[in-house]
Amino acid sequence: MRTLLCSAVAVAFIVSARAEEKSAAPASGTQTAQSIEVTDDKGGKSTLHYWLALPPASETKPAGGYPLLLFMHGAGERGDNLEMVKKHGPPKLAATKPELDKFIIVSPQCPANRSWDLVALKGLIDHTLKTQPADQNRIILTGLSMGGFSTWGLLAAHPGLAVAAVPICGGGDPATAEKFKHVPIHVYHGARDTAVPQKKSDEMVEALKKAGGKPEYTIFPDAGHDSWTEAYADPKLYEWMLAQKKPAK
Repeated sequence: MRTLLCSAVAVAFIVSARAEEKSAAPASGTQTAQSIEVTDDKGGKSTLHYWLALPPASETKPAGGYPLLLFMHGAGERGDNLEMVKKHGPPKLAATKPELDKFIIVSPQCPANRSWDLVALKGLIDHTLKTQPADQNRIILTGLSMGGFSTWGLLAAHPGLAVAAVPICGGGDPATAEKFKHVPIHVYHGARDTAVPQKKSDEMVEALKKAGGKPEYTIFPDAGHDSWTEAYADPKLYEWMLAQKKPAK
């Protein structure tokens, strides 16, 4: 099982303008703070900070590499304190949930007062594929609230990217569903969500079905905006992720 690693070097890079030079070297079975310089959606350069969790050495690497799980947090975890990213979801559970040991988990932090930059996120995925033993055919996208919206956004922007996606209490543009109807998607939402109404997920699921997709949809009847705690706690979700394969060409 992973241990959480945040050495003095890893902390130091968080405030560094050239953070990528001070990132702690990632090791098997650890979750370490990292950063890279990425191109943003305006064509400029910015530094993206993130957690990188690698499978333990005892976990046998599949032939094509480990599945790559990209987690995108909600609006409340934005800023420059990377510890906030571990408040919810996979980066929080990486050290305690053995089901996650089979994945390379990348959990970036969105800067304060901004929304997720899809160009920067794609750059982070590309960087991880180049530098880690990740399988380019087994990329899984997931996020909650603001991160749920960006999950739908990445699917629309890069329909061939993901082998599966798990948007939680988010929403997207129903008109884009045709682009990614082939992608296995498991949608989660709380019926009592007043921050992002369940209707947002309903619209995407309905659009996917009309386009010929077969999304799975779980509604927690007693949950409000926090539908992610129950979703990410379910071991069957990770079994579902691991079972997804891209069809042979």
